[in-house]
Amino acid sequence: MILTLVLCGVDEAGRGPAMGPLVVAAVAVDDDGPLRKMGVKDSKKLTPERRTELAISIRELARVEVKVIPAADIDARGDTLNELEAEAFAELLDRLGPTEAFLDACDTNEGRFASMVGSKLRCHPILVAKHRADDIYPVVSAASIIAKTVRDAEMHQICTGLGIGPLSGYCGDRHTMEFLEGYLKEHGSLPPHTRMSWKNIRKMSSDSKTAKLSDWE
Repeated sequence: MILTLVLCGVDEAGRGPAMGPLVVAAVAVDDDGPLRKMGVKDSKKLTPERRTELAISIRELARVEVKVIPAADIDARGDTLNELEAEAFAELLDRLGPTEAFLDACDTNEGRFASMVGSKLRCHPILVAKHRADDIYPVVSAASIIAKTVRDAEMHQICTGLGIGPLSGYCGDRHTMEFLEGYLKEHGSLPPHTRMSWKNIRKMSSDSKTAKLSDWE
């Protein structure tokens, strides 16, 4: 089915975790009515099973673009995370070329984030950036679902590669932090896919080195 791309929503998943990528997704449709009927909503308000079901339906209905930004790329950037995210938003919008785009604003200032994204665009859509846009606009809800399911799949691959059970990767997840601490103690370094530039991760690494030095005193 050929779509006249008019409406686009952009959202991310994995902005704050200690492990895994940041995933940005964009969803474009010519009419958001079918998304409304489908019952899309903020991905955090859906079960994993429902997110998976909806992600399949969204991909059948809409044009979808995704950008996966690995932890190493996040660490390598000297820019703020907002700047990196704005670049990813703009890249996906340029791929889709919509006439109107709704953005989930990561900046505390919605207008500033819209301007940040707009300054990086080659296309010229009307931009609307809102906090909690995934609760307001169906196209952003759909993008939220796609971003979350892709990140979950990425984390599954990471955990499988490390030979461990499923982890969310979030700093607030006790299992994730216990795994990182245990890995660091056993191997003397943190595992792949860890965001080494995160403040709490730097502290964990520093504390580990201090403890090792104290063993020699």
